[in-house]
Amino acid sequence: MSEDALYLRPNVIIEPLVDGFYAWLLTVAPVQAAMNLAFLQVPLLEAYLQSPPVHVAASRNPDLRGGYFVGIEESRAGEVRDLLTTIKKDSGDMLRFAEAIAKAQDLVRQGATGFDLTPLYPKLPPELAGLVEIAYDTENQPSLHFLEPLVYESAAWIESRQSVQLSIEPGVERPFILSTPRLPSPDVLDLRIPFRHPGLEELFGARLRPVSLGRLREALELTDPQAAQLATLLTDRCALAPDRHIEAGGRIRYFGHACLVLQTPEAAIVTDPFISADTEAGDRYTLVDLPDYLDLVLITHGHQDHIVLETLLQLRGRVGTVVVPRSSRGNLCDPSLGLYLRHLGLPVVEVDDFDEVPFPGGKVVATPFLGEHADLDIRSKSTYWVEMAGKSIFVGADSSGIDPVLYRYIRNHLGAADIAFLGMECDGAPLTWLYQALLTKPVTKKMSDSRKLSGSNAAQAGAIVTELGASEAYIYAMGEESWLGHVMATSYNPESVQLKQVEEFLTWCADRGVTAGHLFERQEWRW
Repeated sequence: MSEDALYLRPNVIIEPLVDGFYAWLLTVAPVQAAMNLAFLQVPLLEAYLQSPPVHVAASRNPDLRGGYFVGIEESRAGEVRDLLTTIKKDSGDMLRFAEAIAKAQDLVRQGATGFDLTPLYPKLPPELAGLVEIAYDTENQPSLHFLEPLVYESAAWIESRQSVQLSIEPGVERPFILSTPRLPSPDVLDLRIPFRHPGLEELFGARLRPVSLGRLREALELTDPQAAQLATLLTDRCALAPDRHIEAGGRIRYFGHACLVLQTPEAAIVTDPFISADTEAGDRYTLVDLPDYLDLVLITHGHQDHIVLETLLQLRGRVGTVVVPRSSRGNLCDPSLGLYLRHLGLPVVEVDDFDEVPFPGGKVVATPFLGEHADLDIRSKSTYWVEMAGKSIFVGADSSGIDPVLYRYIRNHLGAADIAFLGMECDGAPLTWLYQALLTKPVTKKMSDSRKLSGSNAAQAGAIVTELGASEAYIYAMGEESWLGHVMATSYNPESVQLKQVEEFLTWCADRGVTAGHLFERQEWRW
């Protein structure tokens, strides 16, 4: 085995998987993962096996982009059948846990009528024993709450479901993550290891520091064929960008979608990291442009395009702290981001509104996040106020302007913002697109369509900028970048309402002397 010092190629990607499906918050956190497996993923595979050509055709239809269709050729249907059989066999505890949740929710709906809840506990399914509490709110509405730290210690947490696939960035759009599982491929290195495996930190550390193939083989516990395949992902050349650090002042770089890298000579912060590895494209910042050490990673909320494991797992070992908003503790639709990331091997601190997190030469303040979650009671969402190098920067993510007075309170507390970054996906996906598997009581299509994952429209964004007193305002690209398609599956044209609203907002800013722009691919600010 070679002892030459080698680097990980800059265009290597990782796809974290659970039961073959792309991993994200609601397919990893055990309560929500059980629901998604039982009520979305298993039925999806069963539907595919009934008619593979229908699914393949639908997955290729631009009008059905982002739909729940399995995009796997019919010739591989046997492998999909084998995957389904394995899921039912190896993840049976999770499937039973999900059924128990559905039964318990029905029990609470039928049996919690305003009187003492004690008689309901013996009727709960045994899978939930010791893991839930039933409670009323002050409106006498009952609900089931999960003791989430304990669920991670229960049979519902099956770490052996986890695996990773390593390969070279293909330069073309990968299959949609919410619908199409990943099967083995000759050009992909499959590793049946958990996401917290220390070997992954060693592997991605090889982007910064060279290491021998022998050392990586030992760290990742590879077989001879796996080690030979890993060798193709290594190089003797360091690809790190020479300008990834700065020597004076402040700098913000836009890496695409909602990802910003904010830097001074003393510190670096990244927001919602979702970073391309395609170093050949030339139109974007990539992983090679990141500073070597990141003091803070700021996560705004739990949607799959904002807390992205394929990037976060590559940052392990070079991050001081991942800052996440605190959840409501035990709500079915609101899993703890802190528990989730700690179980993946990341250092985490949870924050509430107006909590402060210092870093060398500055501070981050967690600020409220309004809306964008289809009116579900989700508390694990936060915007951030960053003070660095003499500027105040508002990181707004997808927070909505449905009540602009909120932002007046933020200004009263923290002062005027110099720069505001906002989301304007003002006509988002409906409730059931992302949360269907968690809904134990059906909702009508009309109801779902009325409750969307939407950010601000032009008027709301203008109101945010006014209340914050911002002199500059920039709108995120809303999934328009080509390398986000496998996660976002968005399709815009010049007449799309989202782009029309952005144009209207930019005109509003120009009329008021506010410097503004619609971000795309890459941009840099220096002062």
